[in-house]
Amino acid sequence: MNFSRFEAKSFALRLITRSSIGRGAAVLLGAIMLYWPALFNGFPLLYPDSMTYIGDGRVVARAVFLHQFADYYGVRSFFYSLGILPFHWNQTLWPVAALQCLLVAWVIWLLVRSFAPRRTVASYVCLMLFLSLLTSASWYSDFIMPDILGPLVYLAFYLLVFARQTLSRTEHIALCLVAVWGVTAHSSHLVLAGGLFLLLILYTAFQGKPFGKLFLGRLWKLRDVAVILALAMAAQMALHGYLYGKPSLNGERPPFLMSRTIADGPGKWYLEKNCSHLQWTVCKHLSQLNDDPDFFLWDENGVYQSSSDSDQRKLNAEEIPMVLATLRAYPYQQFSRSMANFGNQLINFGPYGFDPNAWMLGQFDEVLPNAKASYLESRQAHGALPLEVLAEIERWAIIGSLAVIVALIPLLWRRHSPGLPGLALVIGSIVIANALVTGVLSVVDDRYQCRVIWLIPFLAGIFFLDWLQQRGAAKAV
Repeated sequence: MNFSRFEAKSFALRLITRSSIGRGAAVLLGAIMLYWPALFNGFPLLYPDSMTYIGDGRVVARAVFLHQFADYYGVRSFFYSLGILPFHWNQTLWPVAALQCLLVAWVIWLLVRSFAPRRTVASYVCLMLFLSLLTSASWYSDFIMPDILGPLVYLAFYLLVFARQTLSRTEHIALCLVAVWGVTAHSSHLVLAGGLFLLLILYTAFQGKPFGKLFLGRLWKLRDVAVILALAMAAQMALHGYLYGKPSLNGERPPFLMSRTIADGPGKWYLEKNCSHLQWTVCKHLSQLNDDPDFFLWDENGVYQSSSDSDQRKLNAEEIPMVLATLRAYPYQQFSRSMANFGNQLINFGPYGFDPNAWMLGQFDEVLPNAKASYLESRQAHGALPLEVLAEIERWAIIGSLAVIVALIPLLWRRHSPGLPGLALVIGSIVIANALVTGVLSVVDDRYQCRVIWLIPFLAGIFFLDWLQQRGAAKAV
């Protein structure tokens, strides 16, 4: 059959259109799969911190766009608050959950397509069904917190370094923007993303000769990651400088490290031994010190919340000197406690944190007055979410996924997709580093590890897809 130039052009346009429609439909279906926990609950999932992220958006937006400055902006990420503000306007949270589900579904689509370019839709739908039903990916996509954006950053780094050739120009730009927002959305994301960047530099260095043009060429592949980190840090410095008159990466951050070392024991021992000759503000609160860092920071009777604004600033100034002095006085004891926290965080995960909370409910009148009635009808408000069952399901999914990965490594040792080792490196290092950063620097909490643990079943799914693809290719030969 002979086609005129016009007919050939029209035929190609129809193929592209159909492909775009199919791609969009697949991503939309993936987002709907992730959306089920919010529908099941009857409301997007919340945590007490969610209310501060929602409420701070208005205050920061007035300062940025209307120059109406305030005395207090909060201690959470302003970028997450600003990012979700146009999707809720303090009226409803359903669009925020939908946005996060779409972003997760889209990034996973890009990854699946990079490994299975021929049967992408079928592979993608099966993987999304597995992740949405058996892992915390769906629960954290519907969670009004920046937690889910961290995994998107790390997966974006993989795509930009190991699979950049599979991205269109528009996808490349959009992915970079999502990554910048994700890095700025939480302080731990910046720390983990920076560590992953350094690891990727080492990985690049050991791929061949460490110096010369080839090394510089390999290093050039990391340019997008470097730009994302630079933009994220510059944005944070600029916004905090604008709001507070002093550029910083963290803004008015509470003394997390001080609370952690005191809760671990060595910090408390140091203060009890040396406060007699120290003029530190924290020494006024020796009777309030215990082994709960959250009590130190957030309880109304704790050290930080019960202190005046001026004393809070003094506590922040004393943090680093106290931590360094503690490390000099009790290096082994602090190291052993930190490693114990790391180990506990690594193995403790589950979709917890969705319990009803009196303080959170009280914030609705100020932050989301029109949504309070809807929230009160949700399962979360009544403590009726099957959290123990969900945690058990995910635990077995993790165990099964690790078994699949171990079983497939020998089969894929000689024949696998070029990007598979890179993806395994990114996900494996992030799961470990997340437990190290959160467990050592903050507090052991199932929620912290749960936000990244679903990447292990995701990796197992990619291993399985790659094995099927390599097996099919071998049969074809």
